[in-house]
Parts: sequence; C-alpha cells; structure tokens
Amino acid sequence: MPNAQALPADIQRCSWCGTLEDYCRYHDEEWGFPVADERRLFEKLCLEGFQAGLSWLTILRKRENFRQAFANFDIEKVSRFGERDIQRLLGDAGIVRHRGKIEAAINNAQRACELLDTESSLAAYLWRFEPDPASRPARLTPEVLRTMTTCPEATALSKDLKKRGWRFVGPTTMYALMQAMGLVNDHHEGCWARAEALRQRKAFRVPR
Repeated sequence: MPNAQALPADIQRCSWCGTLEDYCRYHDEEWGFPVADERRLFEKLCLEGFQAGLSWLTILRKRENFRQAFANFDIEKVSRFGERDIQRLLGDAGIVRHRGKIEAAINNAQRACELLDTESSLAAYLWRFEPDPASRPARLTPEVLRTMTTCPEATALSKDLKKRGWRFVGPTTMYALMQAMGLVNDHHEGCWARAEALRQRKAFRVPR
C-alpha cells in the first residue's frame, strides 16, 4: 500500500477528497487499489450499506468502532449474530445505530455463507463483475466522474445479490464498492494515484 505520509504535500489527488486528512489518507492508501481479501470486501459491502443517506466521511471515522462491533467483519461470526447482538449494536454509540442496516449486515453475512456454498470465494464472485476497461470513459475528469453513479456491471451485481436475498446493495452502492475495491479505476486524470492503481491492477491476480 502507498504511504500517504511519504507523499509530497502539494501532490494532486482526486477532487472528492479535498484537504481533509481522513479522506486524503483513505484515498492515498486504499481507494481504487484492487482487493481480493474476503474480510475487506465483506466489510466494504456492509459499510456501504451503512453509508446510505450519510457521508462516507461519517462511516470512515467510525470504521474502527464498526470493526470492533462486528467481529472484524468475519462473515461466519456475523452470520451467527442474534437478537442479543442487535440490541448490543443498537446501544453502541460508536456506530450507526439503525436497526434496518444492522439487520441487513447480519442478513448479508448469512447470504454470504450461502453464496460460499457454491462459489470458491466472495472475491471470485465479485470480481466476475469487473467492467471491461475498454467500456470506461477515455478521459476521466472530475466533471465526468460526477455524472457516473453506476455502470451496467454494478447494476447486474446489484440485481444478482438482491435475487440472492441481500439488502442495501443497490446499483449506486455497488458502484461505490467497485470504485473503492479497484474493480474500476476512477482516479481522475492528473491524480497521482491513477497510474499507481493501473500498476497494481496489472500485477493483481484476479480471484478464481
């Protein structure tokens, strides 16, 4: 992973992260770089659901609390959460205390366990929906990116997950997952991390 602290102070980044330290560190060290780790992918699926109606900054600043509250997003452990856990989570001021989202995260862990009965991994399943790079805009400017809230592959992923019983997995949410986990490279032209994301994707072994 790149180290945000080692980068020059005046380096150019994607416009969405502005100058906030939280966003800059997340942008420089995580966002858009390909991920195959099961826990990180499931965590992101859950946190994107919790973000609905909120800013990602709110979720990012609570992420460590979420990790503690949700057994570090271990799929099997979360799938076994019951009503006592729901009540514990509803009383945890360190996370987003929304019953529907909490129940959705538990439900999605259970659905993930079912998915793993037929798939080699959650990563292999998700990466099957990676868009063809040739289908992406030739030039990614901040203006272009502001109009891109989903793509056909994110819509297909959303539809398939919903058919499997997952919740809070709409097309926009799934596109945000793709952006963050490196299934698409939406670092815009001029951002230092665009070339780094491309380099990492070339070296990345797609899960099968």
